[in-house]
Amino acid sequence: MPHTIHLHRVIKAPPERLYRAFTDPLAMNKWLPPHGFVGQVHEMDVREGGRWRMSFTNFAGQAVHSFGGEYLEVKSGARLRYSSQFDDTHLPGQMITTVVFKAVFCGTELSVTQEGIPDMIPPEACHLGWQESLQLLTLLVEPDIPNG
Repeated sequence: MPHTIHLHRVIKAPPERLYRAFTDPLAMNKWLPPHGFVGQVHEMDVREGGRWRMSFTNFAGQAVHSFGGEYLEVKSGARLRYSSQFDDTHLPGQMITTVVFKAVFCGTELSVTQEGIPDMIPPEACHLGWQESLQLLTLLVEPDIPNG
């Protein structure tokens, strides 16, 4: 039976900056791969019906995990919903990820729900990977570095 996980964070950055981190290929390369992996965005067409593709490479072992999907809902600065599917046939099925960005007095309340995680991936491993990614996301978006 596929799994579902829920994540919640309050991050000291405006919703627009967090949204940009989810929709900019260079930003995604930096923060989404969990510890021990490097990422590469191959395609990112951020619009409803647009496609995206990415891969994670295990830095120690060099194994590559490729995946991609379609943007199902795009509301700038407020909400993203997209499908994901692994290229690996041992990880079948389609996942749906919903990301909600809500402005709060100290930054943004970020809620992430990922549904349909393949049985081969223990939900706690997926949760741990997302926690590492969100830690990297926070380090990317919280600094308010002036243009210069």
